[in-house]
Amino acid sequence: MTDLDTFDLKILTALQRDATQSMDDLAAAAGLSRNACWRRMRNLEERGVIRKRVALLDPARAGCPLQAFVMVRTNAHDADWMEKFGRAVRLLPEITGAHRMTGELDYVLRVRVADVPAYDAFYKKLIAMVPVSDISASFVMEDIKDTTELPL
Repeated sequence: MTDLDTFDLKILTALQRDATQSMDDLAAAAGLSRNACWRRMRNLEERGVIRKRVALLDPARAGCPLQAFVMVRTNAHDADWMEKFGRAVRLLPEITGAHRMTGELDYVLRVRVADVPAYDAFYKKLIAMVPVSDISASFVMEDIKDTTELPL
């Protein structure tokens, strides 16, 4: 932890559950005055503990119900390939998460699309942008747990 006290943890826990709540409600949840809570929130933002506040959408209602985990292997590990791959990841909005891995896989991508034909179109765009030695996907059948909340 980056020297977060119990008040900070209460603020962060409450914000992770509902970032739209009023400063008065947030202060009450943390056991602080409104001004003290506001100062702590600003400090957490300035320190980068709070990166941003966003709306979480329902994927099905937003038109991208199909989630896939895409496993990528490459034979190239040079800076040029990594730059091309990073650029492709940033440019393709279907990629909602990208992780460089240890072990047998090089990268795992979390991808959201409308359906299998949309995945195929995404796949073709990705391999046109950057060469890979092996790519495979597993489609999510059921979300058992999917949260953005960190265990504080």
